[in-house]
Amino acid sequence: MKSNAPMEQGNTLDPESNALNPAGPHEKTWGSFAIFNIWANDVQSLFGYTLVASLFISYGVGGWTAFAGLIAAGLFVMWMVNLSGAPGEKYGIPYPVLARASLGTEGAKLPAMLRSTVAIFWYGVQVYFASTALALLIRAVTGASGGATYLGLTGIDWMSFLIVWALHIVIFWRGMRWVETFLNIAGPFVYLVMIALVVVLWQRSNGQLMSAATSIFANPDGTWASEFKGFMGIVGTMVAYFAAVMINFSDFSRYAKDKKAMKLGNFTGLPLNMILFSALALLTTAGAAVVYGERIIDPTKIIERADSVTMSVIAAITFFAATVGINLVANFIPAVNGIANLSPEKISFRKAGIITSIFALVIGGFWTSFISTFGIGGFVNTLGATLAPLFGILIVDYYVHRKQQLVVADLYNMQGGRYHYTDGWNRAAVKAFGIAAIFSVATVWVPWFEFLSGYNWVIGAVLGGVIYNALGKSHVKV
Repeated sequence: MKSNAPMEQGNTLDPESNALNPAGPHEKTWGSFAIFNIWANDVQSLFGYTLVASLFISYGVGGWTAFAGLIAAGLFVMWMVNLSGAPGEKYGIPYPVLARASLGTEGAKLPAMLRSTVAIFWYGVQVYFASTALALLIRAVTGASGGATYLGLTGIDWMSFLIVWALHIVIFWRGMRWVETFLNIAGPFVYLVMIALVVVLWQRSNGQLMSAATSIFANPDGTWASEFKGFMGIVGTMVAYFAAVMINFSDFSRYAKDKKAMKLGNFTGLPLNMILFSALALLTTAGAAVVYGERIIDPTKIIERADSVTMSVIAAITFFAATVGINLVANFIPAVNGIANLSPEKISFRKAGIITSIFALVIGGFWTSFISTFGIGGFVNTLGATLAPLFGILIVDYYVHRKQQLVVADLYNMQGGRYHYTDGWNRAAVKAFGIAAIFSVATVWVPWFEFLSGYNWVIGAVLGGVIYNALGKSHVKV
């Protein structure tokens, strides 16, 4: 009987090796600071800032309600990733391998590829967004502007895009140590620049920044019902924002020194980080309202209004680093592991990275020309709703059915073993996934379920876990 189990732990330090092999002791070097920076980079992107800043305005609630929603979402996500990341930390295995326990050695390819599809799409888009920060830097330094466009991008835009695309390749080509180093630098740097931006706005607002922030916190027309509805909407929005990373957090926890480092990093990186980052986002939004007469939630527009070359250069570098950081965390690593899982013996870490980068070149390069025309939002939301039941299935399988015990050798045995089930598929898990996914996807598209659209991930995860618990016990070998 053929087995693909690695001969020894810890041989993934070489980027040419199998991307899915268990992380060994010499690779499990990530302390709580590294785990914190996973979340720091995840939140502190251009999109993350804009999302958080908009929540203080778009839901029509008071600032304290918005803060409470953000903190509650941070605590909930922390709880979820502590659960999903525990097996990765304990056994050193990535998500595509962990999924074999519940879906089967062949069935695990389904969720891995669904997650990779979402990751590859956003990877290409984030490469494009990071390139806009680099283009801003080039224009700020050279004074160049305008020019002929091709597929919606100028020459500077295309040059910036290709440079950013190549930089991603350089980082992953050197392995996970370089990824960790980049995240550790980018995370704190973003905070330094955000604090500097608050100081600049404070000076230009003639001391009116705090009063403006207080006015955002006030909501005299709010009722208990409207505040609660807004609170739940904010929690749902932020959970949806972190949904993809929640399911594959073992891709990162596998490198944690121990469970204590993972949990401390998640605590500082989620609820505590959300408090500080949200406060800075509120202050910059309030400062912009005083200085420029409107609430601007896009930080690049605030920088443009500041009319400072120095600030533009610093901000461009910051936004560039933050966007590359989230791309590595939320998109690149899940895509690489999912692609490698299609043929573990043939696709190395580097090969999977090149495949991901090629797709990113196409998706990001043509983003402004025709991809945005086809209503991508519904496609991505559908994939996210489809992923939700897989989280519930994973949690029930690992904690309820298997009592947190896995046999690593059988996870890599593609021809037999306790996780091979029927021809490599756990039919009970597939049924639970199918039933729950249909309902969670319906909350995206069916008008009757529109009131549940903000909670499709939570509903799908709970439903998937409940159905699998009812169907799956007889199929589990512990």
